[in-house]
Amino acid sequence: MSPDMLFDILSKSLLQTLHMVAVSGLVGSLIGLPIGVFLATSARGELFPAPALNSAIGLVVNAARSTPFIILVVAIIPFTRLLTGTSIGTTAAIVPLTIATVPFFARLVEAAIRDVDKGLIEAARAMGATPMQIVLKVLLAEARPAILLAFTMTIVSLIGYSAMVGAVGGGGLGDLGIRYGYQRFMPEVMLAVVVVLIVLVQLVQSAGDALARRFDKRNRKT
Repeated sequence: MSPDMLFDILSKSLLQTLHMVAVSGLVGSLIGLPIGVFLATSARGELFPAPALNSAIGLVVNAARSTPFIILVVAIIPFTRLLTGTSIGTTAAIVPLTIATVPFFARLVEAAIRDVDKGLIEAARAMGATPMQIVLKVLLAEARPAILLAFTMTIVSLIGYSAMVGAVGGGGLGDLGIRYGYQRFMPEVMLAVVVVLIVLVQLVQSAGDALARRFDKRNRKT
């Protein structure tokens, strides 16, 4: 394969991967964020005590997280086809990627919220803050660096998941590596795909770490 052809197909596959990761990461995180906040604040004795609902949602989240991604992709093919009209391609791949994102990000958000100093919550209560004000102005504000790191970890995981959907015709870098690198015995294509994935993960991780440090109050000069 000529360098120009390799560059062309690699660029196209990279754009497909970025599209899948961006859409599923954004939509999945927007859904997972309130779920994570609810799980962290709805246990017995918390701001919005609803232990039964907390347990039910937690069970669903755990079940979704326990399902191997490749099995999830195959299991929801009818649902994917219902939403997108097809079960292959980048658009179809966004459906299982989004579903996998929601419970993963929700649990990370829950952990970030639970790590907030309880003393800050009690101080806000003493000043007459409502539970919703505590969530918005204390919990989310204090947990923002951890949530940014959680989002970064989610995007990194999605990059790996997006490569796996290539095994079932999902498009992107994974599909390119399988079709050309593996099935057509072109090791240079497989190597290029691996290098691009490594660089992409490093860029995302570095950007996420830098953003989290920027919003971390402990790193601000007084």
